[in-house]
Amino acid sequence: MSSGQTQTRQEFGALIARRLREEQQRLAGQFRGKSLVRLFLIDDLLDPTLAQRIYTSFPSKDQMVLKQNLGQRKYVAVQMNRYSAILEEIIYGFQEPAVVEAIEQITGIHGLIPDHNLYAGGISFMEKGHYLNPHLDNSHDKDQKLFRALNLLFYVTPEWLEDYGGNLEVWEHGLKSERTTIWSRFNRLVVMQTGKYSWHSVSEVQGSLPRCCLSNYYFSPTPPDGNPAYHVTTFRGWPSQKVRDLLMMGDNLVRTAVRRTFGEKLFTNPHVYKRPPESR
Repeated sequence: MSSGQTQTRQEFGALIARRLREEQQRLAGQFRGKSLVRLFLIDDLLDPTLAQRIYTSFPSKDQMVLKQNLGQRKYVAVQMNRYSAILEEIIYGFQEPAVVEAIEQITGIHGLIPDHNLYAGGISFMEKGHYLNPHLDNSHDKDQKLFRALNLLFYVTPEWLEDYGGNLEVWEHGLKSERTTIWSRFNRLVVMQTGKYSWHSVSEVQGSLPRCCLSNYYFSPTPPDGNPAYHVTTFRGWPSQKVRDLLMMGDNLVRTAVRRTFGEKLFTNPHVYKRPPESR
C-alpha cells in the first residue's frame, strides 16, 4: 500500500496482531505476574511513520467534546465518521479477530468481546492542565449485560517525555499507597484488566503538546475478577484532596444507584458511536 492511502482496519489488525505475537511470551509473563493490577505494555507497536500519521490526523479540540467534572478534564470524541478515516480504521483495527485472539493468548482471558459501540472509548486529547483523577472504570457495557474486562490504551503523541505528565498512574494497593507511573510514551500500547483493584489515574498534563490517545474496551460474559457488582465510573480524590474525595464518593453512590435502578431509561450516556447503517 502506498503511503498516501489509508490502511484498512484489517491491515491495522494484521500489523498489531503480528507485533503482539512477536512478544507473546514476555507479555504473558508481564500480565500474569503477581501484581493485583494485571497489565502489559508493548512499545513500537506500529511503524513510527504510521503512528505519526495517526497523531497528525487527530481533530482539533474544537471538534471534540470537553468532559469536565470533579474527576476529569479532557477532550474526547467517539463519532468516528466525522474525522479522518485513519482514526476509525485504527480504532477498529484493535477489534479485529486476530488481535482479540492474540490478547486472549497473552492474558488467558477467553471469550473477549470488543466493543463496536465504543462506549466510553474512541479518542482523547489532553492539553496542559488536563487530568483524570483516580478511578475505577464502569463495570459493564452500555446495556449492563456484559462485564468490562480490558482497557486498551494506545498513545500517539511523538516525542512525549515523561516529564510532560499525562501519564497513566496505577494504584495497586489502594489510594493510600504508592502509585506506579506508566509513561504515555509515543507508539506504546497498554492493556490493563479492569476490576475491583484496577484503580488508575492520569497525572496532570504539564507539556505544551496535546497528549493524544486511542481507547478501546473489551467485554466478557463473566467478570474476569469474579466480582459481578455493578458500578458506574467511580472517581476518588488524590490523597491530598480530602474534601473533593468526600464529594466524589457521594456522587459515585448516587450515580450508581440511579443507573442500577433505571439503566438507559433515565440516563443515556452520549459517549457511544452512532454508526451509519452502511458501516454496521
